[in-house]
Amino acid sequence: MVSQRAQHIGMSPTLRISSLAQSLGASGVDVLDFSAGQPDFPTPEPVKSAGRQAIADNKTRYTPNAGLVELRGAVVEEIERARGLAYAPEQVLVSSGAKASLFFAIMALIDPGDEVLLPTPYWVSYPEQIGIAEGRAVLVPCSDANGFKLRAADLESAVTPRTRALILNYPSNPSGACYSREELEPLAEICARHGLWVIADEIYSRLVYDGREFASIAGLGRELRERTIIVDGMSKSYSMTGWRIGYAAGPSEVISSMARIQSHATSNASSIGQWASVEALRSCEDEVRRRVAEFERRRNEIVRLLRELEGVSCVEPEGAFYAFPNVSGQFGRRAGDAPINSGQQLAEYLLDRARVAVVPGDAFGAPEHIRISYAVSVERIREGVRRIGDALAALTG
Repeated sequence: MVSQRAQHIGMSPTLRISSLAQSLGASGVDVLDFSAGQPDFPTPEPVKSAGRQAIADNKTRYTPNAGLVELRGAVVEEIERARGLAYAPEQVLVSSGAKASLFFAIMALIDPGDEVLLPTPYWVSYPEQIGIAEGRAVLVPCSDANGFKLRAADLESAVTPRTRALILNYPSNPSGACYSREELEPLAEICARHGLWVIADEIYSRLVYDGREFASIAGLGRELRERTIIVDGMSKSYSMTGWRIGYAAGPSEVISSMARIQSHATSNASSIGQWASVEALRSCEDEVRRRVAEFERRRNEIVRLLRELEGVSCVEPEGAFYAFPNVSGQFGRRAGDAPINSGQQLAEYLLDRARVAVVPGDAFGAPEHIRISYAVSVERIREGVRRIGDALAALTG
């Protein structure tokens, strides 16, 4: 019999649905997969070349546990350029993906019984990671009426003597919500006043639209910076999901604790991926800008099309590459004898009827929604929403 801990951990819903869509596609079924949390663009050529060169140069051995000095230096440069914050290389930990960075941060900060505030909708792995650390996830609802953004009053009312940390993910997976500096300021004041740690998941920080400038909560004063762990990585901005390189930056004491945990879990991240990441951070700025412009074009199209569907509303995402429409207007209808009363049931129906794979909002703590990735071509977006519309029109009641 496996441990109690293992019995209570579920498979990532996003990975499960993506795997099912891929399996159907491999069997010849024409499935449009809008479930994947990864860009459809290829890894930039200079990055692939750097990876190949690392292999040719036999840079395939263990690296320092915390990451290559060259990569940590490039991360420091990137954080200062993009966020205006100065860190030393020893305040940076390179891990096997941002998911690992988040996990090590939670394990380094959370003791059994500690409460971690989690705005909803949340990324699917946060509650599981908190549970593995024997902490308690305290959900703080954020509605589409407020653009899925955490309100200061709701944050304040959720704090208890057991509250240890806040996980703040922006731009958000799944909603695309992002915070301006002005919107972060009241949240930062509450966190500072209560002495909370902030785990800032900023993996989509480069993917913001409409001319926005990304603002990190770590930049709102020395007190916040000394209690914030920034998590970012190479997967989303540089189309390097399979390379598995993420990083964290923060106070030396916490980063060194995370590094000790990592040393017994994974050791260093892939040496090849690290060398490729140095190239990405130092030479791909223009390519990222071009891709952001294309994502913005796709966002505009999918939001326009979704808003034309009866019984569907959609907040315009400010970043990332997900639309998170509210589909509760479809609840109470039926697909044959089967009722549609949740995002989960609607997602199952869309896969079966329309051959469109989306992620139910239930997985993100928002059962009235579904998540649709627009990391696909405009042509596939148009065909996918057309199929969804036809399937919704076939519901009765």
